Amino acid sequence: MKRIFISLLALGVFVGLVTTALHNNSTENTPLAKLNEQYARKTKPSVDHSLFAELKKKFTKPQQVTAACISCHNGRAVEVMQSTHWNWERTEYIAGKGIRPLGKRNVLNNFCIGISGNEQSCNRCHIGYGYSNASFNFKDSLNVDCLACHDNSATYVKAIDGAGMPDPSVNLNYAAQHVGKPDRTNCGTCHFFGGGGNNVKHGDLEQALFDPSRDVDVHMASDGPDMECVDCHTAQKHQMLGKMYSVSSMNRNRVQCEQCHSAMPHESDILNEHTYKIACQTCHIPLYAKVNPTKLHWDWSTAGKLRDGQPYEEKDSAGTDVYMSIKGSFVWGKNLRPDYIWFNGTASHYLVGDTIDPTKSVMLNPLFGNYDDPDSKIYPVKIHRANQIYDMRNRYLIQPKTVSTKAGDGGYWKEFNWGRAAEEGMKQIHLPYSGKYGFIETEMYWPINHMVSSKDKAVQCTDCHRRNNGRLANVGGFYMPGRDYNPLVEHLGVGVLVLTLAGVFLHGSVRLAVSRKRKKVK
Repeated sequence: MKRIFISLLALGVFVGLVTTALHNNSTENTPLAKLNEQYARKTKPSVDHSLFAELKKKFTKPQQVTAACISCHNGRAVEVMQSTHWNWERTEYIAGKGIRPLGKRNVLNNFCIGISGNEQSCNRCHIGYGYSNASFNFKDSLNVDCLACHDNSATYVKAIDGAGMPDPSVNLNYAAQHVGKPDRTNCGTCHFFGGGGNNVKHGDLEQALFDPSRDVDVHMASDGPDMECVDCHTAQKHQMLGKMYSVSSMNRNRVQCEQCHSAMPHESDILNEHTYKIACQTCHIPLYAKVNPTKLHWDWSTAGKLRDGQPYEEKDSAGTDVYMSIKGSFVWGKNLRPDYIWFNGTASHYLVGDTIDPTKSVMLNPLFGNYDDPDSKIYPVKIHRANQIYDMRNRYLIQPKTVSTKAGDGGYWKEFNWGRAAEEGMKQIHLPYSGKYGFIETEMYWPINHMVSSKDKAVQCTDCHRRNNGRLANVGGFYMPGRDYNPLVEHLGVGVLVLTLAGVFLHGSVRLAVSRKRKKVK
C-alpha cells in the first residue's frame, strides 16, 4: 500500500510539473503578454527638431515658439483650440439642469474652490500663454502653448503665478528643439499637482508615478510595461480620451480598462461574471495614495491665524502641511482603502449660483447609479470633504478671491479678510454678495483609476464576502452572500444543502442495496 501511495504521489507531482510548464509556455501568447510586448516597444521621434533652422532662431517670447511650430504643423493650433484642455469648458447635459457649458469657469470644487479672480495663480496649468483674467483671447492661436505637452527635454516649466507663461529661466530654444510625443512628465506636471501640491486632489495621481515600481502601478512601472499616460488617454486631432468627473457629467469619451483587457479578462468564469456589476478598478486598486499622502479634509474656516502679525505653517512629523494661515487646516491619509459606490458614468455638479440647504452637507458632484441600472457598476472613489465659505442670506457657495495681484484688491492670501475676499470674488462671477458669510461642509467624489496592483495583490473574495468590515459593507441594493443575512434565504440555503445531502445519501443507499441484491442473485 505504501509503495502504491508513493507511486501515485510521484505521478501527481509529475503531472503538476508538466501542467505548469505547459501553462507557462501558453502565457507567452495570452492577451496580457501581447499587451506587455506592445507597450515595451517605445516610439521615437521620426525627425530631429534640433536641425530645423526655424527652431534655431533666438526666441525671446513663447509665442514665437508657437509661430515656429505651426509654420510646419499647420492646423494643429486650431485643433487645440477646440479641446477641453484649451477652453476649460465644454457643452454637457446635466440631469435636472439641462444642456449647459461645464468646466472650470463655472464649476466650484472644495479645494481651492474656483479660478475666477484667481487666474494669475490657478491658470499656471492652462495650455496657453497669459490667461490672467476673463478677457483672455481664446481665439489667438499664438497663445497656444505647444511645449506644455510636447517638450521632451524635461526643462520646460510654467512660472508660479504666471498665468500660464513659462518660467523666465526656461531656454525656449532648447525646449523647442527637443519635442515629441507627450510623456508622463508633461501630463504629471499639472495633473499630479492639482489643488496646490503633490497628490492633493486625486489620491491616485502623484509624483511617484513619474518613475513608479510595479508595487505602485503595474502599467506605468519602470520595471514593467512602462506605459505613458497617452497610451490609454489617446487623442485624435488633440481631442483627448478621458474626462474627469470634477468637471464632466456625461458618460462619453471615457477611458475603459476593457479597451485593452476586454470585458472578460479572467480565466475563471466566476470572476468574469463579477465584471457585469463590478468595475475592474474595484478589485485591482485595493489601495491608493500608496507613496505620498492625499488630502481628505480641508477646513477653510480655520484660516487667517497669524503669528507676530505674519502668516505661518505647521507640519506633521512627515513634513506634511497640517495648517497654513492662507488655507486653514488639513487632514491627510496614506495607503487608503477606497470608498465604493454604484456609478453609471453620469454625474451632476454644483454650478455657481446654485442654492443650497444650509442644514445639510453639500455634494458638489453627485455620481449617479444603482444596482437596478444596467449601466451601473461598483466603483472605488476617494471622498474629499471640506468646510468652505458660503453666503448665509443668498444661500449659495461663495467664490472667494484668494490670489492678490495688487495691494487692496481683496485677495485673501494677502489681506486675510473673508468679507473682502467674498465681495471681490463674487464680482468676478457677477453674483451679489449679501455681506454675511459662514462656512458649510461639502463633499466631492474622485473616482480611483490609477495605482493598479498586480493580480496577486488584488482584492480577495473574503475582503467583500464577509459579515463585518467588508469592503462593500456600505454598498446597498443587492444581496451579497457572506455579507448579508436574510432568514428566508439562509433557511432555503440550508434546506437545499440538507436535501442535496439527503439525495446523495439516498442515491448511494439505493445503489448499495441494488448492488447487494445483484450479488445474491449471482
